[in-house]
Amino acid sequence: MHKGNPLIIKTAQLIGRTPDALAMKLTNLASLDPQITETGRKGLSACSKLDKDVWAEFQGNPETIGYESQQIVDLLAQEDENLSDLSSSAIPDALLPSYFSENKVANAKVRVKQSFFRKAVLSSYENRCCMTGLSEPRLLIASHIVPWSENPHTRLNPKNGLCLSALHDKAYDRGLLTVTPDYIIQVSDQLKEIEETPFSNSYLLGLDGMSMLLPRKFAPEREFLDYHYSNIFGSLGIPVEATRCSVSLMPVASLKMPDPPECVGRNASHPTTHSSGA
Repeated sequence: MHKGNPLIIKTAQLIGRTPDALAMKLTNLASLDPQITETGRKGLSACSKLDKDVWAEFQGNPETIGYESQQIVDLLAQEDENLSDLSSSAIPDALLPSYFSENKVANAKVRVKQSFFRKAVLSSYENRCCMTGLSEPRLLIASHIVPWSENPHTRLNPKNGLCLSALHDKAYDRGLLTVTPDYIIQVSDQLKEIEETPFSNSYLLGLDGMSMLLPRKFAPEREFLDYHYSNIFGSLGIPVEATRCSVSLMPVASLKMPDPPECVGRNASHPTTHSSGA
């Protein structure tokens, strides 16, 4: 968020502000994020009432604010090709889930929303799968914890997202994997029945009991994690969203996978108390 950041300089020009002013506004907003301030980073302390109102509105209504902000970015990207990577049209269809509406206008609106969610989630996790550390964006998915179809109010909330590889997104979507409210990865009994191979041990079975890699910001809401743990995990591998797109992966042998992540902490015991859902 430094004034010398090329993206801040270009964006400031497009909105008629100085890089100094834009960088200051961003650090003002950062000072309101508890996940940032809890790490010792404080941002600026001179937040205005407007800054606080903007932050509160996004926290309370990410569905609307996320959509409107992505629309603005798309318009700016049309004026300057240097911002084209931030446009919703820059994300390949294969990296977005497919939710079909009855008309083109509704489909276009959904795509803008999905683009905002993906960028917010991948940015929070620094473009790394929170289970394996894989850092190839073309193989990463912004997974919803509480499914898109279950609650319209959580669809664009970055705290309802996990950055997962396409493989782990599919397993999470089907309840074969979960992350507990304590941020511990668990493997379902169904998945434990697969054949043990070096790959399955390192990237599936071996994840059981490991701590997920936490994001820099927008840590997943424990209430959302509990919903997935209580309602989707272990659901016999039945997809919770029949309209999710199918992502074709390259053959395993052709993928260069990262070394398995060192666990932040181990917890072999399963949680014994959970609420019945969100």
